Amino acid sequence: MKEEWMSVLDKNIYAHRGYHKGKNSPFPENSLAAFRRAKENGFGAELDVHLLKDGNLAVIHDSELERMTGRDGVVEDLKTKDLKKCHLGKSGETIPTFEEVLDVVDGKVPLIIELKGWKHNSKALCQKTMQVLDQYKGVYCIESFYPSVVVWMKNHRPDVIRGQLSQNFLKRPEGLPRPVAYMATQLWENVLGQPDFVAYRFEDRDDASNRNAIQKKKKKSALWTIRSLEDYHTTLSEGAWPIFENFEPDVLPER
Repeated sequence: MKEEWMSVLDKNIYAHRGYHKGKNSPFPENSLAAFRRAKENGFGAELDVHLLKDGNLAVIHDSELERMTGRDGVVEDLKTKDLKKCHLGKSGETIPTFEEVLDVVDGKVPLIIELKGWKHNSKALCQKTMQVLDQYKGVYCIESFYPSVVVWMKNHRPDVIRGQLSQNFLKRPEGLPRPVAYMATQLWENVLGQPDFVAYRFEDRDDASNRNAIQKKKKKSALWTIRSLEDYHTTLSEGAWPIFENFEPDVLPER
């Protein structure tokens, strides 16, 4: 299955958080409308999955609710029934459940599913995600910044394509202690997780650690977030999967 699915993933491009058009548009990020728009345009989609307080899954990028919904708190403290009260920007869209997103996509385009860990919940997050995906008929892969997620997938679901997300954390520490930032930048966690692909920030793609993973370790490459046609064509020319937003792609990979 891995080889067949990797071939499908190779031949697509991926709308970042769905094919959205801004928080206050009819197509806000990580909304059902944005995923429906991606499917209708023939684009794969990247999405973000969080574990709710009641053990179900929600699709939104930030744990903190304020940026997209104007509410205080974090999504991990919500229950499924609370999601319909959380409107995305000024649209009529609300935070969707993972199952709702999968129903909309319906296997018509491939998915890059990022698992967002929170306070050591990686095991429960992975278990619930795979429980849901075992009922899904479409092509997908799993990625995460959290090495614990990638390691869990390796140990428990080696049949599923998995990716390690990273960037140059020495330039952008994002609160990480310097030793951890160094190890994450250097992709040391790949020794444990043995990912099938590396998803690296586009601006940092020439870091030696990323080039080593691609050229010497023969890992597939995804690049995020692509925001211009120039960067898009660069990504395609390098054989990486483009995860794009805020422009209209002018060519597609050969399918």
